[in-house]
Amino acid sequence: MAPGAADTQMAPTDPGDFDQLTQCLIQAPSNRPYFLLLQGYQDAQDFVVYVMTREQHVFGRGGPSSSRGGSPAPYVDTFLNAPDILPRHCTVRAGPEPPAMVRPSRGAPVTHNGCLLLREAELHPGDLLGLGEHFLFMYKDPRAGGSGPARPPWLPARPGAAPPGPGWAFSCRLCGRGLQERGEALAAYLDGREPVLRFRPREEEALLGEIVRAAASGAGDLPPLGPATLLALCVQHSARELELGHLPRLLGRLARLIKEAVWEKIKEIGDRQPENHPEGVPEEPLTPEAVSVELRPLLLWMANTTELLSFVQEKVLEMEKEADQEGLSSDPQLCNDLELCDEALALLDEVIMCTFQQSVYYLTKTLYSTLPALLDSNPFTAGAELPGPGAELEAMPPGLRPTLGVFQAALELTSQCELHPDLVSQTFGYLFFFSNASLLNSLMERGQGRPFYQWSRAVQIRTNLDLVLDWLQGAGLGDIATEFFRKLSIAVNLLCVPRTSLLKASWSSLRTDYPTLTPAQLHHLLSHYQLGPGRGPPPAWDPPPAERDAVDTGDIFESFSSHPPLILPLGSSRLRLTGLVTDDALHRELRRLRRLLWDLEQQELPANHRHGPPVAATP
Repeated sequence: MAPGAADTQMAPTDPGDFDQLTQCLIQAPSNRPYFLLLQGYQDAQDFVVYVMTREQHVFGRGGPSSSRGGSPAPYVDTFLNAPDILPRHCTVRAGPEPPAMVRPSRGAPVTHNGCLLLREAELHPGDLLGLGEHFLFMYKDPRAGGSGPARPPWLPARPGAAPPGPGWAFSCRLCGRGLQERGEALAAYLDGREPVLRFRPREEEALLGEIVRAAASGAGDLPPLGPATLLALCVQHSARELELGHLPRLLGRLARLIKEAVWEKIKEIGDRQPENHPEGVPEEPLTPEAVSVELRPLLLWMANTTELLSFVQEKVLEMEKEADQEGLSSDPQLCNDLELCDEALALLDEVIMCTFQQSVYYLTKTLYSTLPALLDSNPFTAGAELPGPGAELEAMPPGLRPTLGVFQAALELTSQCELHPDLVSQTFGYLFFFSNASLLNSLMERGQGRPFYQWSRAVQIRTNLDLVLDWLQGAGLGDIATEFFRKLSIAVNLLCVPRTSLLKASWSSLRTDYPTLTPAQLHHLLSHYQLGPGRGPPPAWDPPPAERDAVDTGDIFESFSSHPPLILPLGSSRLRLTGLVTDDALHRELRRLRRLLWDLEQQELPANHRHGPPVAATP
């Protein structure tokens, strides 16, 4: 003040007034972030500066905890007594390195530079933070150096901080842009290749329905994982931009739409391929080409749902981690959200399981009519040479081509649909399990009362099986095939032993040499082995008394119910949601969906306020 100004302007009459004036001359901290109060609720109780003493600073009204189990109320750093402040209203985290992060609690009215804050956002020095209808703070961080930005960030909207929906570019937000500039910004978004899909909650149902409908109808030429990529962009937008409780609801709606689309597709296939045919009408076996056409939609849904499930699991884990950091792991609203997420994940699990079951069902149904040729066909045709490893399908013996054709169709289909490698392995594991059990059961059945178990027939079967395994090895499936065909291979190996050598063997030595065969199966093969006219099994082949019960009561047939369980892949999703969209078909679909959202937004406006889709200015 100028000399004498204190006397003329303030004229204190009580020395206590000087003490009060001294308390108002506050110097802000120089080594910690703080909040400068611009507007409060009760002037007599509110402070001017609120210093952050921890990396995490919680604003709230305090009071009893709403969490379960009678646990103490969550820690609050700054108590605000306005009636619209929640017990835990807002959390700010400011580590050693900028930027700080601000996150509203569920249902808490918070504004950031004048815009409603729904998700976690960056908080920069000079930003305005509004809590409820009364409190307004300016965030300051003296550690950043300088006096803050020359232009306060809350005067215009921060560049790039676009609210949900494409119409932001034409809306009047005092953004300082001219109409042409805003139109160019919107056109750049509508036609851009950034993996971003903005929408408002009211347009969510139409958007998700359109993506699922287009995927179910096979419209367009999207890449195999295109539907999952588009749906993941919706999930990403909800997780980043929309209010906290929105993501669980979106996941539930998304999972139900996918399940309905898959169930409808399964019904269509079932109507074309009924299990029960009319009497007197022979059933036409499915060809590899026909089964590929039928199963392609199911495998596409299996592939897309698998990647989407992995992506959603990552988002749910992030939600749980954020809740743990804020001490809200037992909050009832969070628990309800996680329950909704678990229900959505369970539906996606169900879709993957069902599409897998239906796919292997029709593939095994096709294999069922082709497999008997491996036991019956003779690969040693006159004048023909046996193909070597890596031979083409056309070079294989005619009796093996139908079975290998099914395997080749399944391999091409899984590759075209970009099915996860773990699911590819399990699909073929199931097919080989079925083939092994079916062939072994046929081998056991055909030896009953017929001269089938003999060396010459066994050599043909062994050669056919070797040719199949060699072909599968060349297709990259050799390890899986060897594992699941092991029991059939061992049974055929037993039958391939020359008769003179086999007669020298005993039960105990055969049990040691062929351990995967059960006592009942081994006894069945030996008791029906063709040793010649009038010759029966030697006494050395008789099982000892200790194993007689297992031989008499054991089942010689393999059970189809002992198939390996389906284990869903773990790990990160293979969807690419960073960088530019390089696939032209995916970019075209992204543009179509953005313009669809633009049209929906424009339809809500009066006719004289609507704009046509903007066109980007030519360079």
